[in-house]
Amino acid sequence: MLRLLHTADVHLGARHADLGEAASAQRERQFAAFAASVDLALAEKVDLFLVAGDLFDSNVQPRRSVEKVAVELGRLVRARVRSVIIPGTHDVYDRSSIYRAYDLAVLAGAPEGEDLLTVLSPNRPWVHLVACDAVVHGPVFATKRAPHSPLRDLATVRAPDATWRIGLLHAAIAIPGRTDGDEVVISTDEIAGSGLDYLALGHWHGAQVAKARGVTYAYAGAPEPVALDQDKAGKVLLVTLDQSAGKKTVAVEERVVGKTTFERIEVDAAALESQPALIARLRAAANRDRVLDVRLIGVRPDSLDLDAAEVEEALRGDVLRIRVRDQSHPPLTDGALPPAETIAGAFIRTVEERIAALEGSPDTAAAREAEELRDVLRLGRLLLAGKEVTL
Repeated sequence: MLRLLHTADVHLGARHADLGEAASAQRERQFAAFAASVDLALAEKVDLFLVAGDLFDSNVQPRRSVEKVAVELGRLVRARVRSVIIPGTHDVYDRSSIYRAYDLAVLAGAPEGEDLLTVLSPNRPWVHLVACDAVVHGPVFATKRAPHSPLRDLATVRAPDATWRIGLLHAAIAIPGRTDGDEVVISTDEIAGSGLDYLALGHWHGAQVAKARGVTYAYAGAPEPVALDQDKAGKVLLVTLDQSAGKKTVAVEERVVGKTTFERIEVDAAALESQPALIARLRAAANRDRVLDVRLIGVRPDSLDLDAAEVEEALRGDVLRIRVRDQSHPPLTDGALPPAETIAGAFIRTVEERIAALEGSPDTAAAREAEELRDVLRLGRLLLAGKEVTL
């Protein structure tokens, strides 16, 4: 049996320009998630710790940050847990690579000549871990954009025999029309023909597991969200490879290591008394580690005065981040219409007929125009009734 912990896309040192004052706190969360991954590896007594690229957000990092990472990896070294790391597309193995500038194995205290911490490179695409009876294949390139699939020549690699063949790649699975611009792309057919027992992937930030004709492959996802819409991040994978009566099995288990939580809240505008009432309701669900995605739906009464930006600002200190989207719509005319020969009557009838025609169309542009006309109708009714309107 071989047990391993698979992580990727830690993105240590990310700047988080969109978070403003909260950027520093999110960087600390990311490092804490990496430390929690090491804690889990030690608690579960795994044999192997894999990092499938983008441990660092860029190749420009202060020495103190690299040394903090080395301290965590040193805990694994002292416990005799093997670690294998590959560069990704953010910490790419080019001339300015952080892995050229710093020897992580030395900084982590790995004894010379032992295989306790290995960083794979273009000149070292695999490592044979005798103690684990495993070979880890991690073809990487000296450029951000791969000249070809890293799986292209895997079947012809002459590596020592071992019970377990494990792949470690930072790449996208080919999806026509979606991954055309990705720097490193592989196909499920290539995975199926790789002869691997398990393929540990990085690059996509949400955890997911699949098979390609018997070969188990998985994305661990980012252990802490890098962008705050990544609600499938926050995990690492514990993988158990076993062999019994000549049959191999692979079991993958997700474990949460990140602190950031996500909550989507739908609010019926028809039942909302006021903007302060909405703020109070959302504050009850808030905490500093939570991302709130709030959507207002339903029919919005004319009496409701609400500004999404003001709601977000009011809760800014209570949550990691909040987004309020007003997708409610104003009511159409209630009661008897003014006579058709009046300005108000002609206006209301014309706009309502146009809305009804647009809402019967499956076209998304028509739906957007209908929504805009609902606002036109609401504001026009108020103006024609002699009421003050603030735009």
